[in-house]
Amino acid sequence: MADCIRTDHDCADSCHVAINFVARGSSHAKEAVRFCQTLCKACADECDKHEAQHCKACAEACRACEEACKQFLG
Repeated sequence: MADCIRTDHDCADSCHVAINFVARGSSHAKEAVRFCQTLCKACADECDKHEAQHCKACAEACRACEEACKQFLG
């Protein structure tokens, strides 16, 4: 479960960075969003390994974020 928690934190941090880059119109926004997409997938994959309801909810949220990143990137 420790790997899951670390991955959750990495994912949340990457989302925060991507949001900030996009909000300010950074020329590096796409790279930040790609990184966020990668970590959201990793987080969802890790959370899917666990039966806890909070892990299932996290995996669902991460899959939705991963899809939003794909749409942003076109």
